[in-house]
Amino acid sequence: MIQRRIVAQGRVQGVGYRAFVADEATSRGIEGWVRNRRDGTVEAVFAGPADAVAGIVEACRRGPWGARVDGIDEREATQQQLALRKPGEDFSVLPTV
Repeated sequence: MIQRRIVAQGRVQGVGYRAFVADEATSRGIEGWVRNRRDGTVEAVFAGPADAVAGIVEACRRGPWGARVDGIDEREATQQQLALRKPGEDFSVLPTV
Protein backbone atom coordinates (compact mmCIF):
# COMPACT_ATOMS: atom_id res chain seq x y z
CA MET A 1 0.00 0.00 0.00
CA ILE A 2 1.33 3.43 -0.98
CA GLN A 3 0.14 7.00 -0.44
CA ARG A 4 0.47 9.84 -2.92
CA ARG A 5 -0.57 13.50 -2.94
CA ILE A 6 -1.15 15.31 -6.21
CA VAL A 7 -1.89 18.89 -7.16
CA ALA A 8 -3.35 19.31 -10.65
CA GLN A 9 -2.91 22.61 -12.51
CA GLY A 10 -4.77 23.88 -15.56
CA ARG A 11 -8.49 24.12 -16.22
CA VAL A 12 -9.44 21.70 -13.46
CA GLN A 13 -12.20 23.59 -11.62
CA GLY A 14 -15.74 23.95 -12.92
CA VAL A 15 -15.36 20.98 -15.28
CA GLY A 16 -16.27 18.03 -13.03
CA TYR A 17 -12.68 17.19 -12.16
CA ARG A 18 -13.36 16.39 -8.49
CA ALA A 19 -16.31 14.14 -9.37
CA PHE A 20 -14.15 12.43 -12.00
CA VAL A 21 -11.39 11.80 -9.42
CA ALA A 22 -13.89 10.51 -6.83
CA ASP A 23 -15.47 8.12 -9.36
CA GLU A 24 -12.06 6.85 -10.50
CA ALA A 25 -10.95 6.31 -6.89
CA THR A 26 -14.11 4.45 -5.96
CA SER A 27 -13.94 2.20 -9.01
CA ARG A 28 -10.28 1.37 -8.26
CA GLY A 29 -10.80 0.76 -4.51
CA ILE A 30 -8.57 3.68 -3.54
CA GLU A 31 -8.92 5.56 -0.26
CA GLY A 32 -8.34 9.29 0.15
CA TRP A 33 -9.88 12.61 -0.78
CA VAL A 34 -10.02 15.41 -3.36
CA ARG A 35 -10.65 19.17 -3.01
CA ASN A 36 -10.45 22.45 -4.88
CA ARG A 37 -7.94 25.04 -3.76
CA ARG A 38 -8.48 28.77 -3.95
CA ASP A 39 -5.50 29.14 -6.28
CA GLY A 40 -7.43 27.28 -9.03
CA THR A 41 -5.71 23.91 -8.57
CA VAL A 42 -7.17 20.61 -7.38
CA GLU A 43 -5.45 18.62 -4.62
CA ALA A 44 -5.96 14.91 -3.93
CA VAL A 45 -4.52 12.22 -1.67
CA PHE A 46 -4.64 8.55 -2.66
CA ALA A 47 -3.86 5.38 -0.71
CA GLY A 48 -3.94 1.85 -2.06
CA PRO A 49 -2.03 -0.77 -4.00
CA ALA A 50 0.85 0.70 -6.02
CA ASP A 51 -0.63 -0.24 -9.41
CA ALA A 52 -4.05 1.23 -8.56
CA VAL A 53 -2.52 4.48 -7.29
CA ALA A 54 -0.32 4.75 -10.39
CA GLY A 55 -3.41 4.22 -12.53
CA ILE A 56 -5.43 6.96 -10.86
CA VAL A 57 -2.53 9.41 -11.05
CA GLU A 58 -2.35 8.70 -14.78
CA ALA A 59 -6.13 9.23 -15.07
CA CYS A 60 -5.71 12.56 -13.24
CA ARG A 61 -3.18 13.63 -15.89
CA ARG A 62 -5.94 13.26 -18.51
CA GLY A 63 -8.92 14.41 -16.44
CA PRO A 64 -12.54 14.43 -17.58
CA TRP A 65 -13.87 15.80 -20.84
CA GLY A 66 -13.68 19.58 -20.66
CA ALA A 67 -10.63 19.70 -18.40
CA ARG A 68 -7.17 20.75 -19.48
CA VAL A 69 -4.47 19.42 -17.18
CA ASP A 70 -1.29 21.45 -17.64
CA GLY A 71 0.67 19.63 -14.96
CA ILE A 72 0.57 17.32 -11.96
CA ASP A 73 2.81 17.76 -8.93
CA GLU A 74 3.07 14.29 -7.37
CA ARG A 75 4.63 13.60 -3.97
CA GLU A 76 4.48 11.06 -1.20
CA ALA A 77 1.51 11.66 1.12
CA THR A 78 1.49 11.41 4.89
CA GLN A 79 -0.89 9.57 7.17
CA GLN A 80 -1.98 12.96 8.56
CA GLN A 81 -2.97 14.10 5.06
CA LEU A 82 -4.95 10.90 4.46
CA ALA A 83 -6.74 11.39 7.79
CA LEU A 84 -8.40 14.58 6.48
CA ARG A 85 -11.09 12.53 4.72
CA LYS A 86 -14.58 12.48 6.23
CA PRO A 87 -15.14 9.90 9.01
CA GLY A 88 -16.68 6.70 7.70
CA GLU A 89 -15.85 7.39 4.06
CA ASP A 90 -13.24 5.58 2.01
CA PHE A 91 -12.97 8.53 -0.41
CA SER A 92 -14.19 12.07 0.29
CA VAL A 93 -14.81 15.25 -1.67
CA LEU A 94 -13.65 17.93 0.77
CA PRO A 95 -14.49 21.65 0.90
CA THR A 96 -12.30 24.19 -0.88
CA VAL A 97 -9.25 25.45 1.00
